Amino acid sequence: MRLKHRYWLYQREDGCYYLEDTQTRKRESLRTKDAVEAERLRDARNQSVEQPALNLALAKTYLSAIDPNLAGRTWAVVIEEFCNRGKESTRARNQRAIARKNFDLLRHKKLVETTADDFRTILKTMGAFNNHILRCLHNLALGLGWLHWPIIPPKLWPQPKEKEKRGITREEHAKVLQSEQDRERRLYYELLWETGASQSDAALMRAENIDWNKRELFYLRSKTGEPARLVIGLRMEAILRQLPATGPLFCRQSALSSSDRAAEFSRRCRVVGIKGVSLHSYRYAWAQRTLESAYPERYAQEALGHASKAVHRMYAKSRNVKIPPLEDYENRPGSGNVIPLRFEQPCDPAPTSQASSVALVKGHSKYGVAFDHFWLTSLILLFLNVCLSIIPRLGLHFREP
Repeated sequence: MRLKHRYWLYQREDGCYYLEDTQTRKRESLRTKDAVEAERLRDARNQSVEQPALNLALAKTYLSAIDPNLAGRTWAVVIEEFCNRGKESTRARNQRAIARKNFDLLRHKKLVETTADDFRTILKTMGAFNNHILRCLHNLALGLGWLHWPIIPPKLWPQPKEKEKRGITREEHAKVLQSEQDRERRLYYELLWETGASQSDAALMRAENIDWNKRELFYLRSKTGEPARLVIGLRMEAILRQLPATGPLFCRQSALSSSDRAAEFSRRCRVVGIKGVSLHSYRYAWAQRTLESAYPERYAQEALGHASKAVHRMYAKSRNVKIPPLEDYENRPGSGNVIPLRFEQPCDPAPTSQASSVALVKGHSKYGVAFDHFWLTSLILLFLNVCLSIIPRLGLHFREP
């Protein structure tokens, strides 16, 4: 009995060969006029449907010619490469995440044998952070050429349900300060509120990071190495003046680990009845306060050490901004079709007479533009320049006294 193949080969009048799927009736051009090459492509397509295992074996054979280690490379190699990238704190965080049991199903599996079902099974047992780590592993393998096709396309990647992240409010911050009896730790919390620094960056600050001549606080972020720069205001100055003038600003806090500082703050929050915040909430709060007060975004990025606008906007998204009604803008004076120009120091020239003053006011109220001494001076200088250039051409000369 002859086996009925799924794909049929035929040739059109222009000499180009086509494949037709007998199940879907979909036709596809092979982009060749060579009969031998067309038959080979048809046979390969039929074999891929009739013998899937043979299809995988052939794929491994062809790909091994390009990368000899491709057939035997496992995700453990990708994990090792991933954990060796980034700053020291980033590497340590990635190693802790990879060591969890969720990745055991993937650790020793070969890349070429990994399917979307394998990823979906693992993702069901993961939270938002592990979902991000798995996606980083997948993108790293694609970028290095160890995967020749995405296992899950970006648009179909499962979106995790992230926990709500919010900044600490001014009232909650006041409760923490009122309850905290340790002087250094209280100043540490106050500096976090004023700078928006991460808990590690603030704890490791030294007196050398302060430039009193320029009234500037400058430091490099320990996580990314990005510079963060803030101008010292009055409230920040009052805090910094109470800290040591040399060496670490917080001797005991700098000696603790990040987990110890976080645990102490968590205990303090439980004492005063605050829920849903951590030390990193001070960073969210600073970004949200800048948005509420219409602080320029590029200044806020520089202060927080954010190299990406997307990261900064993620920090500031949970804000409470009051949008004024449109009628307030429509009813403002001069809000018609002409937008009045505003100068930093407007100054109207004194009119020579009452009549000229009225004419001046009427002329400028028509266009909605305030007159300025700068423009009057510019016109006078332009007139004198024109006169000095014309006088020699007219043959006029000034007689020396």
